[in-house]
Amino acid sequence: MLTDNDVLLPKAAKPPYETRLLTLAATSWLIVATAGQWLFGVYILLFYGQSTLAGDFERWNKVLPHGYVAGDWKGNLAVGMHVLLAAILVMGGPLQLLPQLRQRVPRFHRWLGRAYIVTALVVSTLGLFMTWTRGTVGDATQHVSISIQALYIIAFALLAIHYARTRQFAPHRVWALRLFMVVSGVWFFRVGLMFWLLVNGGPVGFDPHTFTGPFLTALSIFTYAIPLSLLVLELYLYAQRRQLKLFSLFVAGVIFLCTLIMGIGIVGATLGMWLPNL
Repeated sequence: MLTDNDVLLPKAAKPPYETRLLTLAATSWLIVATAGQWLFGVYILLFYGQSTLAGDFERWNKVLPHGYVAGDWKGNLAVGMHVLLAAILVMGGPLQLLPQLRQRVPRFHRWLGRAYIVTALVVSTLGLFMTWTRGTVGDATQHVSISIQALYIIAFALLAIHYARTRQFAPHRVWALRLFMVVSGVWFFRVGLMFWLLVNGGPVGFDPHTFTGPFLTALSIFTYAIPLSLLVLELYLYAQRRQLKLFSLFVAGVIFLCTLIMGIGIVGATLGMWLPNL
């Protein structure tokens, strides 16, 4: 008679090379994005926290034109809430993407997810208010593009909530990933801008004083209105589903390239924008 010890269990099949490479590319992207977003979140808390505690609200205008307007307490409160909640988004968003956290601490994942979605809705609404009432820098194309991004955030957040409440976790995960990409739009914009400044050795294709020009127009469109981050995500999801060798290799290469660009932009933003303002 055979016992359990006599039965040779088959080893799990090793995923094909292209699947492992695609996973490695996505993991590398997530590690670099997490580090960059947490650096940005720490910067937000330190810069705005220090200036607020010191009562030096006009220091906000050093990095956020028209961020503080004397006598406009409602607008100033909206800006302060927007900034504080943005820090929560960039600190908490990457945590939601960690499968280990989702599996080992599901209750924390659910509560953080609720907080993330509510915060995203509030931040996008406040962002719309600030864009069209505070006279922010940039041209009309930039304002319209970032307003479209706010609509994406609202729509994707509501869809993520719907699928979570109906316990359809596969589409919930997809819409949560899409939400993360559009919520990160402002961060992608900063990182993309700093990458451009580093590789060109200075402002090329735009006027740094008026913050307008063809490069910034294109960057705002492809960061906010037609987000390239969403396009790359959809390519990744499609590659996961179809498991086509050449396509998976292509998508892995695109993600590695995006990770490299993002990493250079994070270094540039940290050294050229975040650290000098602390």
